[in-house]
Amino acid sequence: MTSYERVIASLRHREPDRVPFDLGGSMVTGINLQALTRLRSFLGLTGKAEVADRVTQMAETGDDVRERLKVDVRNVGPFPPRDPGLARDLGIADGFDRLIDEFGMGWKMPVEGGLYYDLYHSPLAGAETVRDIEDYPWPDPLDPARYRGLKARVDQVVLQEQKAVVMGRMSSGMWEHAMWMTGYEKFFTDMLLNPKLVHALMSAILDIKMAYWGRVLELVTEHSLVISCADDLGTQTGLLVSLDLYKKMIWPYHKRLFEFIKSRARTEVFIFFHNDGAIYETLPLLIEAGVDIINPWQVNCVGMDDTRKFKREFGRDLTIWGGSCDTQHVLPFGTPEEVREETRRRIEDLSPGGGFIFAPIHVIQGGVPPENIMAWWDTLQEYGG
Repeated sequence: MTSYERVIASLRHREPDRVPFDLGGSMVTGINLQALTRLRSFLGLTGKAEVADRVTQMAETGDDVRERLKVDVRNVGPFPPRDPGLARDLGIADGFDRLIDEFGMGWKMPVEGGLYYDLYHSPLAGAETVRDIEDYPWPDPLDPARYRGLKARVDQVVLQEQKAVVMGRMSSGMWEHAMWMTGYEKFFTDMLLNPKLVHALMSAILDIKMAYWGRVLELVTEHSLVISCADDLGTQTGLLVSLDLYKKMIWPYHKRLFEFIKSRARTEVFIFFHNDGAIYETLPLLIEAGVDIINPWQVNCVGMDDTRKFKREFGRDLTIWGGSCDTQHVLPFGTPEEVREETRRRIEDLSPGGGFIFAPIHVIQGGVPPENIMAWWDTLQEYGG
């Protein structure tokens, strides 16, 4: 099989010739810049690792790494807009490198020892009324520069490189984005005390999302596509809010977005939903909303360790994209043998019948040793056939 055929077969819940592999095919399945720098040296590759996303410090995987590790997936995403709007680089101050993104959110990273940027400014922290949301200077999702050469880039990946395409998103998930815009405490209290404000904010972000995806799907009308969506619903031990409150306040926006995407698509699309944490109880709602792929499946969160149980209960409806090895404990801190044992278990649980894309559980962090990364990858080569 080609990489493209391999991935699409697995997404259709058919067993491919081997388990498909992704590293860097989305903004949530890659590798930190520092980790990739060490991995490149370990593999004897020359040249520097480059940043793919400044805020997360996720690296561009690189053609030589993709070839060496037989990566089956490529990301094709938007370019920056012609009009930067609120975005600006603030430079270094008080030991931090700072920036404002196009939504007006402020991010900073320590100059010494920083691994990624943290949120420090929420521009709607003082919003109290629907008018405050309506009057905000939101970015233009239809800025033509975002879509420059989009169709040609997808064709290049599928027809020339013969790899599967993850269509990149313009921004983070709707709910997490809304929480960043106001700050977590304010958003959670507004869900109960000022729901009109929450609905106005979620609606504004949904409109931007639908405009963006509508334009993407007007331009890219061929090939089976993975559509990258996101929202973190869980913590390490449970949901961010009760399941009832999620279903009442947030889930309708997810359902509307996924239905919109599938109604506009003129080709086969698979909804990839990045959803961190202990989220097992959300799966029936997500299936109903139209999700096809769950990422990253954090096996070390409460209720998430039994990947065989997931396969038995939801394996016909959902693909796991990730779930390959505990990346909070085993991958960074275990021995190579412990990495191999954990990885083998996940492959045996998740690969039968397709519906499994082998990928890191979120971005491989900066401190993960290259020996463990290669033990993880070598185990896929041994057991993923």
